[in-house]
Amino acid sequence: MSEPTAHLALSPVPQPLGLGVYRLATRIVAPLVPMLLRQRLKRGKEDPDRMNERYGLTSVKRPAGRLVWFHAASIGESLSILTLIDRLLAARPEMHVLVTTGTVTSAHLMEKNLPEAALHQFVPLDHPTYCARFLDHWQPDLAVWVESEFWPNLIVSTYERGIPLALINARLTAKSFDGWKRAPRFIASLLHRFSLVLAQDGASAERLSELGAQRVIQDGNLKHDARALEADEQMLAALRQAIGARPLWLATNTHEGEEQMALEVHAAISDIHADLLTIIVPRHPARGDAIAMEARVAGLDVAQRSHEQAITPQTQIYIADTLGELGLFYSLACPVFIGGTFARMGGHNHFEAARFACPLIAGPVDFNFAESYHRFEQHGALRRVTSTGSLAEAVSALISDPVACKAMGETAKKLASVDSGAAERVLVNLLSLLPHTPREASPHA
Repeated sequence: MSEPTAHLALSPVPQPLGLGVYRLATRIVAPLVPMLLRQRLKRGKEDPDRMNERYGLTSVKRPAGRLVWFHAASIGESLSILTLIDRLLAARPEMHVLVTTGTVTSAHLMEKNLPEAALHQFVPLDHPTYCARFLDHWQPDLAVWVESEFWPNLIVSTYERGIPLALINARLTAKSFDGWKRAPRFIASLLHRFSLVLAQDGASAERLSELGAQRVIQDGNLKHDARALEADEQMLAALRQAIGARPLWLATNTHEGEEQMALEVHAAISDIHADLLTIIVPRHPARGDAIAMEARVAGLDVAQRSHEQAITPQTQIYIADTLGELGLFYSLACPVFIGGTFARMGGHNHFEAARFACPLIAGPVDFNFAESYHRFEQHGALRRVTSTGSLAEAVSALISDPVACKAMGETAKKLASVDSGAAERVLVNLLSLLPHTPREASPHA
């Protein structure tokens, strides 16, 4: 694959009226930004010690040499690129990596999981001045955006500096596609600035091409090749001892409404399965207290992990409202309901649970992973449900048949454990975009 030349990044792109209005509007509302950040801080959505990063400021020095910048919106996107970053640094040990995300939870995970040659920063808010500060300091040789989050000022500012832009693991749902079709010139102007778009599935590739992306390649889903989640052995042993031989199932990455379904499933099948334990892992751990209250109102005995409450023989509902411990619960290899499949969120990453030989259950909404959900379903590794009643039936059937449950989980593990090659293909394409001459760090960096 030939290496792009500088004119690819510098060729003029028309700025439609809508984009110009957006850029002006973000300047006008700048005086409101401190108030916005204070409100987010009160809700736990900002790190009080790193607020300056949202203004494009940092106390971290830019490392010398080549720097590849990855921007990933949140937890799922940032975890999906860890294997790719490992392979990039193995292939080019002289390089450094910067990862930006926009959430506190993803920042904590990146601090734990990034290799030594990689740094994390919060992405600056999408204001021209903040973006300029960020880019003037870090001066990346290559900018890599993950999935589908578009910040117009940051994209335009990056492009105007002649920094090659790539969009990887690109995903565009039918709903987002219909929305962008109402602003065709706006989205086309943004997509034209990417030298390369690597789509995770065929449907996304077609939609991105139709919206104006110029060079689209279907390279596969990086989440298929992501690292397996870790599980602390001592914690796992303690958890298994507390549970013993009790029947159990797991509702993971749940959203509002899905926890209520899980509670109703527990009530519906607890007479059939004595001592049933239901473990709920909410997508957003901060909702743990509200879920616990909901369960107690329903008359259920609840323990919360965030409050260090132990599982006792009386515990019916265990709320695992902590961060970064999913591998611990998947290690139990019990039936797993994948959240976001009833809450109109499009489903969450099923590969994580499948790698632990967990039989999978999902609701009808799967647009984030439609092709791979279908493949798992075709091979008998995933069961579809359409209601609380059918979810209860599926959970009960799997608990009642340990042989079928184990076989289903092993099938899921085989499907998830095959290296799809996506990470290697993406790496080859990204390396082809690196300019021959590395950028030099700013004297102010």
